[in-house]
Amino acid sequence: MPEGTLRNSVAIVGVGESDIGKVPGMTGLGLNAQAAMRALEETGLKPSDIDGLLTAYSFTEPYFMLGSVMCEYLGIKPRFNASVIVGGGSPAVMLKHAAEAIAMGQAETVLICAGENRATGTSRDEAVAALLAVGHPYYEQPYGFSIPAFYAMIAQRYMHKYGLSREDLAHVPAVTRANALLHPNAHMKKPITPEDVLASKPIADPLHMLDCCLISDAGGAMIVTSPERAKDLKGQPIYLHGIGEHHTHEHLMCAPSLTEFGAKESSRIAYDMAGLGPQDMDFAELYDCFSIVPVLEFEELGLGKEGEGIAHWTSGAANVGGALPINTHGGMLSHAHAGAAGGLFGIVEAVRQLRGGLGARQVEGAEVGIVHNEGGILSSHCTLILGREPR
Repeated sequence: MPEGTLRNSVAIVGVGESDIGKVPGMTGLGLNAQAAMRALEETGLKPSDIDGLLTAYSFTEPYFMLGSVMCEYLGIKPRFNASVIVGGGSPAVMLKHAAEAIAMGQAETVLICAGENRATGTSRDEAVAALLAVGHPYYEQPYGFSIPAFYAMIAQRYMHKYGLSREDLAHVPAVTRANALLHPNAHMKKPITPEDVLASKPIADPLHMLDCCLISDAGGAMIVTSPERAKDLKGQPIYLHGIGEHHTHEHLMCAPSLTEFGAKESSRIAYDMAGLGPQDMDFAELYDCFSIVPVLEFEELGLGKEGEGIAHWTSGAANVGGALPINTHGGMLSHAHAGAAGGLFGIVEAVRQLRGGLGARQVEGAEVGIVHNEGGILSSHCTLILGREPR
């Protein structure tokens, strides 16, 4: 077993998600609390049993010490508490921090939560302004970049390098939507086709509206504890087999490449820790803020060959029931996206898949799954591998 491993150091014993979509009257803190209480209900624990809390950030409620504010809101007084800001990579990184804290005896049971009321807590103008408030202040912002524009540039480079067609890329949102229709709490309820994606409003060439993630009111949560403590709780434990992170840049101008990022290294660490490889994965929950992103991640995680990942979507292999289902809950393109909650929902879904019993959404025989979160403009990466049984 690798030195310093976190393999089997913790189990996820409870997961929860808030009401999702447009939830008027619910604050960001309220959405987090609703998800947290639903996660606690799975375990039989009370808020007072939590001695560690990690959360991320909120655009709608930008408290300076959001972690401490969440503790106030939930009425808990933990000995381990922080706000972690690694963009969309925050949930997976928070799980790593929680595992390290539990392994070091700094906490016994940690609540991880994230989310906000982006759909009803911000106006359209405020949402657009947030998309523009990115990039290096001297070398990128003056040229009018936005988050969609950065990802569009990555998509253009990938398409040029590997000959990907716009029609091929349109399959990613369509497949993701088909998976979301199997999830009772998904934001999007209407099926779409690749033709619908191509006909939707242009945002930043080659990306259209349906290539872009949602703006939702949503919160997610998970409860993490030691395997020994998990034996005494109500929820079925799901074990952390491997986890790794890697950070290459903050501003895209400093990225080492426009087609190769940090997921290859973060997944190598996770695979080595777990003693598993890409061929052992039964499903994957990949960060998909834009349609090009899961294709890049799929290849960097070793799940497919470089430049050939899109065939996984066009062939039907990414659908529930396919050879390796991707984003079985619908991802950020169709299930929900609200700040750091987007990546957290991938972890929630992985836990549920490994527990089983999801009906038409269930991946048959799921024993091991991989989750990848990324933050910034493919800047910060964290990969985790979860399993039904300890290894």
